[in-house]
Amino acid sequence: MEALIPVINKLQDVFNTVGADIIQLPQIAVVGTQSSGKSSVLESLVGRDLLPRGTGIVTRRPLILQLVHVDPEDRRKTGEENDPNVWKNGRLYKGVDGEEWGKFLHTKNKIYTEFDEIRQEIENETERVSGNNKGISDEPIHLKIFSPHVVNLTLVDLPGITKVPVGDQPKDIELQIRELILKYISNPNCIILAVTAANTDMATSEALKVAREVDPDGRRTLAVVTKLDLMDAGTDAMDVLMGRVIPVKLGLIGVVNRSQLDINNKKSVADSIRDEHAFLQKKYPSLANRNGTKYLARTLNRLLMHHIRDCLPELKTRINVLAAQYQSLLSSYGEPVEDMSATLLQLITKFATEYCNTIEGTAKYIETAELCGGARICYIFHETFGRTLESVDPLGGLTTIDVLTAIRNATGPRPALFVPEVSFELLVKRQVKRLEEPSLRCVELVHEEMQRIIQHCSNYSTQELLRFPKLHDAIVEVVTSLLRKRLPVTNEMVHNLVAIELAYINTKHPDFADACGLMNNNIEEQRRNRMRELPSAVPRDKMAGGAQGEQEGGTGTWRGMLKKGDEGQGDDKTKPQSSVPASPQKGHAVNLLDVPVPVARKLSAREQRDCEVIERLIKSYFLIVRKNIQDSVPKAVMHFLVNHVKDSLQSELVGQLYKPALLDDLLTESEDMAQRRNEAADMLKALQKASHVIAEIRETHLW
Repeated sequence: MEALIPVINKLQDVFNTVGADIIQLPQIAVVGTQSSGKSSVLESLVGRDLLPRGTGIVTRRPLILQLVHVDPEDRRKTGEENDPNVWKNGRLYKGVDGEEWGKFLHTKNKIYTEFDEIRQEIENETERVSGNNKGISDEPIHLKIFSPHVVNLTLVDLPGITKVPVGDQPKDIELQIRELILKYISNPNCIILAVTAANTDMATSEALKVAREVDPDGRRTLAVVTKLDLMDAGTDAMDVLMGRVIPVKLGLIGVVNRSQLDINNKKSVADSIRDEHAFLQKKYPSLANRNGTKYLARTLNRLLMHHIRDCLPELKTRINVLAAQYQSLLSSYGEPVEDMSATLLQLITKFATEYCNTIEGTAKYIETAELCGGARICYIFHETFGRTLESVDPLGGLTTIDVLTAIRNATGPRPALFVPEVSFELLVKRQVKRLEEPSLRCVELVHEEMQRIIQHCSNYSTQELLRFPKLHDAIVEVVTSLLRKRLPVTNEMVHNLVAIELAYINTKHPDFADACGLMNNNIEEQRRNRMRELPSAVPRDKMAGGAQGEQEGGTGTWRGMLKKGDEGQGDDKTKPQSSVPASPQKGHAVNLLDVPVPVARKLSAREQRDCEVIERLIKSYFLIVRKNIQDSVPKAVMHFLVNHVKDSLQSELVGQLYKPALLDDLLTESEDMAQRRNEAADMLKALQKASHVIAEIRETHLW
């Protein structure tokens, strides 16, 4: 199981190169208030002075410290940690004489055997990023220590919790540090090492408070009590160390660190550990074997191994899932362009094909949320346009009075014996003209849908187009202008279709002739029925009555020729409206051209019959024309707009865009695309490498 910790270290190295926070690796984070002894605890675990020390804020960047145990006899174990080329004459690391050494990730393969140099490098690297005053940064420093005196561990030293800004620290330094700490300890795969000084009250421990926020059950919190030797005379930490004050699931371990005086006097860590052991034996004999730095190192090693074992299956799955995601992401970014003209031609052809396929309904990406492309055009023709035409009333906007007036106007000065045909033509043209507007609206709707298909193609089908925004815009522009060019031609054709119908009213149309024949029979039959009902003397009387009415009524309208019997009720209504005086003596001038039309009155039998005839003829002929228009407009739109665009799209795009002068400009990738592709490629490489690292673990290692 010892092999698990180096595996996690390897994974950490792999992901550090791409700066990834996406994989949450098992590690131990050290949390505590400023100057509570966090760095001292880490140093005693390493057994060497290697961290910057002092009062105030010293740790200003997270330090990821990987401890790698090497056997002094067989140091070849670390060969895999480094480049095999460093093996010279069977000896590892030419020029490394010491048995302990360190390496930083940012200095690549440089080996540090002097721990003072390591400390100096940490200080320099901190200042390089965080400045030389008291500011902090969340960019970690990675340090690997190889030594026979350490157990395999991965620790993260974090800046100490502070409350008041000092120096030129920003006002929100407390918040910054808190967020930085939470960023690391929120990782569910992180063991929290909460460091508290024994000479402060455990109940006021900031470290335990922060730990409890992210780990309320304390399942992954281990408490370390430092400065046991600095407690007030007469007090001890027995209750705290026994867990009676604040219980922590993973336990409480007390340690004694070196004082600042010891550090100044260059007291070695080995001496310090010996003194610590003596102090514990003397002060806490019953707890001595369960406290102290050595016990802490072993506990951490055991905890980390068990923790890694628990996290590994989930980690493996997550790495595989992410690798698949990045693979598809990389594919969507496409390969860098080498042959520009071929790429341009390919993209243009692909777009044109996709556009035509969307109209045909054979596109790869079928929209499920709404109708689009050819299906929508079909819907416009047969549902929208069809229904609109069907809702047009054949006699809409025509009142009986309009019909009568038209009949009257068509006869000129002569009274009519028959219904004039001109009135029928006049009225039917007026009705047919009403079909033009819905027909032109149909063209407009199809044009809009053709525009929408452009967007549909670039969104769903031609992912590569999004790589080249200028090419995308150029293609949209070309297709839009092609559609714009075809719109007047199609409108003209549709306008002509209606004009053709208006140009010649074909009363010999087979359907119309049938309708006329049927109607004449009906009218004839009705007339015969009416004649049967009337007594023979009535017509003559009525005629006389009508003439009398004309003389007496003096209405001055052509409808004054009414039969007395028909006028019965209408008389009262007519008179107020036709207020032309009978003689000029009453002080009013007679306006002979003022011919008001009485709205409400009873029609004579003949007028009624004439109206009926004309209305039926109009209706019959209008339905024939409507059927023609309903059939021919979609055909015209398909021929002049849809099919024309489909057929000429490819050649139009090639003609407009496939020019050597435009190549570079059109195939300019969006600025961040190349960068995103490189990032995705690096991440994919890291994930694949991580996958190999995990795959190397034999299942038996887990137990």
